[in-house]
Amino acid sequence: MYLGIDLGTSGVKLLLVDDADTIRAEASAALTVQRPQPLWSEQNPADWWAALETALAALRRDHPQALASVRGIGLSGQMHGAVLLDKDDRVLRPAILWNDGRSGAECAELEALVPQSRQITGNLAMPGFTAPKLLWVKKHEPEIFAQVARVLLPKDYLRLRLTGAAISDLSDSAGTLWLDVAARDWSDAMLAATGLTRAAMPTLVEGSAVGGLLLPDIAAAFGLPAGIPVAGGAGDNAAGAVGIGCIAPGNGFISLGTSGVLFTATEGFAPNPAQAVHSFCHAVPGRWHQMAVMLSAAASLTWVARVTGAASEAALIAEIAAETHGPGRELFLPYLSGERTPHNNPHATGLFANLTHETRRSDLGRAVLEGVGFAFADGLAALRAAGTAVDSLSVIGGGARSRLWGEILASILDLPLTYPKGADFGPAFGAARLARLAATGEDPAAVCRPPAVDHVIDPNPLWRDAYSIQYQAYRAAYRG
Repeated sequence: MYLGIDLGTSGVKLLLVDDADTIRAEASAALTVQRPQPLWSEQNPADWWAALETALAALRRDHPQALASVRGIGLSGQMHGAVLLDKDDRVLRPAILWNDGRSGAECAELEALVPQSRQITGNLAMPGFTAPKLLWVKKHEPEIFAQVARVLLPKDYLRLRLTGAAISDLSDSAGTLWLDVAARDWSDAMLAATGLTRAAMPTLVEGSAVGGLLLPDIAAAFGLPAGIPVAGGAGDNAAGAVGIGCIAPGNGFISLGTSGVLFTATEGFAPNPAQAVHSFCHAVPGRWHQMAVMLSAAASLTWVARVTGAASEAALIAEIAAETHGPGRELFLPYLSGERTPHNNPHATGLFANLTHETRRSDLGRAVLEGVGFAFADGLAALRAAGTAVDSLSVIGGGARSRLWGEILASILDLPLTYPKGADFGPAFGAARLARLAATGEDPAAVCRPPAVDHVIDPNPLWRDAYSIQYQAYRAAYRG
């Protein structure tokens, strides 16, 4: 049995997975985000630990024998967050999260300090990344910065509590802007630009390697075996890729969650920072990956359902399916939280266009589904500009439950979309697979297999031309 732990933005999720890849048990605990000022997004790391304790206690209560047979633990989590610790590993301030936009000025400052930063890191400096956050703290909270002895990513704070070890994996660390992504090692130049050295950084391991051993007191508290390995783990998207078997070059998927990700595995380091493509290390040795990221995917659907008074997102999608029967005239830019690929603009805002007196709630809803699809089309174009061949994509995440949205996406992207069959193939499942690899030393290719296919959605030939025209209007509507 293997335990996968995923520290998301909205909650902590745990899965117990056996050697046959069957999910035997799961538990979760909710989290909230604090936004004390415009563009800010923070969480208290103590709340992450409390949520993990709650979920582990639930597993021990309901599945004590399964928990007692766990052979390894894997961690995945929200990327880019800055957890600042003092010399005694005490948290100095709330963690600054991936969707925090306060450090725009510091991004420009960082790239000016290290003109080769894009070549080293493979990425544009964006407010979501970790390094600019530290420059912001250095400038605006110097009394805090002076006490910083260690910086950890969110999931690695949980590792510190579980194992006592300051360790991180390469996929998550690639999202800090402190990593030389091609060399899979910390960059002294990038660290120096933020006033830090390697002494403040965790030890690096591959995601499938051992990244600490479970402490005896933690094991006793939750009925786990003491000393079992905690895998290096992964950032949430790389963990999701491991879960869906996307580790070979050319494999790709769409994650249609709160944010949206178009992910492709690559054999080498193939950056395209000019179009805000993320180029990171993968969670398994000798692999890298590219990501096009949009910040408000299913979050846009949640928003429009709320402001139009729909009973739920599912109810709105049912209404869209009943009342609309093809591409609409309305347009929506889904930049409710700014945007990454391809604009890298934390100040970008959402937009409805082409509204009339005849526009219905279902038309607005369809425009949102289409707008998210056009944002993915922007991401696909950016990946292809980096030389990546994408011929088909799998779809995971909460939005994958909607067949209508799948038909819209397939027609906009002009690609078949494959939907996996059965279990949850998200980050917690991938973390459990990494736990297995750390515990057994198996070949990643033998463990990280793609799931059986439930169904495939092909582009609708009656919609493709209309969406091609509408996509150009969508591109023209963005003014920066």
